Amino acid sequence: VDDIQVKRIPAVRVAELTATAARLEPASIDPVIQPLYRELGERLGQAGLTPAGPAIAHYEDVPDGDGVIVHATLPVNADAGRAHGFEITDLPEITQAATIMHHGPIENVMATVQILARWIDENGYRSIGYARELALEYPDDPAKRITELQIPITPA
Repeated sequence: VDDIQVKRIPAVRVAELTATAARLEPASIDPVIQPLYRELGERLGQAGLTPAGPAIAHYEDVPDGDGVIVHATLPVNADAGRAHGFEITDLPEITQAATIMHHGPIENVMATVQILARWIDENGYRSIGYARELALEYPDDPAKRITELQIPITPA
């Protein structure tokens, strides 16, 4: 697949809100993440902050429990902290990430994730975390959206 790349993803400072979804699948994530982004956008506006780049969604397992923690983040140029009803934190660098462009609605992302997972296996790597979803282009028409999936990897 020609649009898969292995690259370093630099650290980025983000404003974030989090919530918990039942499972790491679009049907569970979507109803959780959409309101988070609406709320985050409103709170950023109230704080006088403008996003400094495209949205980055990322996920982690709930410690000692079921479900997945959904992180809705927007890059910002601001000091770290919790002053405005959201957290400002640093997303760490990913030393090596396998990346692929997903075209179209995020509800159809699983097929693209599977292509990337297969590529990782077949090329001597293993994944060491969930994908980050970088919303490169997010027009109102879901068919025209472009999301870069970034899966952290290490040599197998």
